[in-house]
Amino acid sequence: MARLVLDHLVKKYAAGYAIQDVSLDVADGEMVCLLGPSGCGKTTTLRVIAGFIIPDSGDVSIDGKSILRLPPERRPTGMVFQRYTLWPHMNVWHNVAFGLELRHRPRKEIDQAVKGALELVGLPGADKRYPSQLSGGQQQRVALARALVLEPRILLLDEPFSNVDAQLRVRMREELTAIQRRVGITSVFVTHDQEEALSIADRIAVMRAGLIEQVATPSELYARPATRFVATFIGTMNLFDADVDADQVVLAGGFRAALPDGARLTSGEKIGVGVRPEDLMIDGPGESGIPADITLATDLGHYRRIVADVADIGRVTIFVDKSRDVRLGRCAIWPRRALFYRDDRLIGVSDSLPLPIRS
Repeated sequence: MARLVLDHLVKKYAAGYAIQDVSLDVADGEMVCLLGPSGCGKTTTLRVIAGFIIPDSGDVSIDGKSILRLPPERRPTGMVFQRYTLWPHMNVWHNVAFGLELRHRPRKEIDQAVKGALELVGLPGADKRYPSQLSGGQQQRVALARALVLEPRILLLDEPFSNVDAQLRVRMREELTAIQRRVGITSVFVTHDQEEALSIADRIAVMRAGLIEQVATPSELYARPATRFVATFIGTMNLFDADVDADQVVLAGGFRAALPDGARLTSGEKIGVGVRPEDLMIDGPGESGIPADITLATDLGHYRRIVADVADIGRVTIFVDKSRDVRLGRCAIWPRRALFYRDDRLIGVSDSLPLPIRS
């Protein structure tokens, strides 16, 4: 397959930067997701790779060779669009074969390639059907087959499952992951859905305002988000402000914790503390921990979501096992793990906070 490198890409419009100084290295056979809110620059980045947008500066290279001067049709990329873009007057065979016909490939070769591509995406025998006769999921598979039949070195996918229902979306991304692993094709997948990115990506590049905030594996991204933005965008995170005392102890309401090794701050300095809901422990009132008031308990399938108010900290969210008998009213809580942020950037993690943490 191929290694894709984005080198300091910049694209600016009259309204401002779409992407600014975007650099990314995608390894051979790797699936990388560009994840972020609407307007963060992820689709612009994908279209720069495909050749539909020319950057103001920077470079795009595959295996060390720049493709920036190549038009889209000559780039070794295949793109699957959000809205499928199938031609309604053509049957499945002609939709998939279109690119090969433009390249004037022999009919026998096209037949074999189309048959193989349709089998790969799980649609054997669908070649004579028309898009109107297919479900949304089947249309997306045809769009994927049309991209793969050209044997691209880089597969580009722009939110390909956003137009299908939730259950089908889960099944489609499982199928895409299996196909991508089987073919071994280097892939860049754009999505705003964090669950989607976490479930299919080898690595995730989280984007914000035209910049990449962090690139990491899903597990690393969840466990050690590098910025407060990433911490709040990936999963659920309780974030609150805290002070540092002369003994390098973090103070926020009843919360007390020593800074992790290597983090030295000035007395009185304000920092941010982040705690995942599953890392907040809960006990009865009067036990060791921070006093809190449970205001809401909601069953969400295999776990229970608890909302509690904590003096001088505010509202926190706690995830507990559904077997826990949790009642509204007074309780005690304590974090077993916390992340510390200075100027919105991660400065350390405490993986085992000692008890008691209430003064």
